[in-house]
Amino acid sequence: MELIKVGIIMGSDSDLGIMLEASKILKEFDIAHEVTIVSAHRTPHRMMDYATMAHTRGIEVIIAGAGGAAHLPGMIASFSPLPVIGVPIKSSNSIDGWDSVLSILQMPNGVPVATVALNGALNAGIIAAQILSVENKEIRNSLITYKEKLKNGVMEKVEKLKVI
Repeated sequence: MELIKVGIIMGSDSDLGIMLEASKILKEFDIAHEVTIVSAHRTPHRMMDYATMAHTRGIEVIIAGAGGAAHLPGMIASFSPLPVIGVPIKSSNSIDGWDSVLSILQMPNGVPVATVALNGALNAGIIAAQILSVENKEIRNSLITYKEKLKNGVMEKVEKLKVI
């Protein structure tokens, strides 16, 4: 069984639609990962256990999505030695998502959280893959192929515009 390399966590199942984007891209790169709910406010002991034990289970990167006050990524980063990528989520109780963005972005010195755009779980998955690619050439090659596909998609659009 392949060791899980990335933990994708969120504060509520209402965040799942956004956070599955990280899972989809990690599947594309063939990176083993898990997806679960860890609420900073409703299950603080579970959150602390997850953060402190993830590295002992082989996890190398944590992607944490949260809306509203968005404490989850920062609290995970405060307990874990692993890189944490925060995904601010525009939730039903959000102030247009700005509360989530700023809660994750404005971490104090010594407790960094890499932060992607509002609802940017896809980019969080790509960053996780890039972190893992430092030690894994297969993942690096998958990223090179992915970026080549992105380039080719743009160049196809360039060619279509030439006929206008």
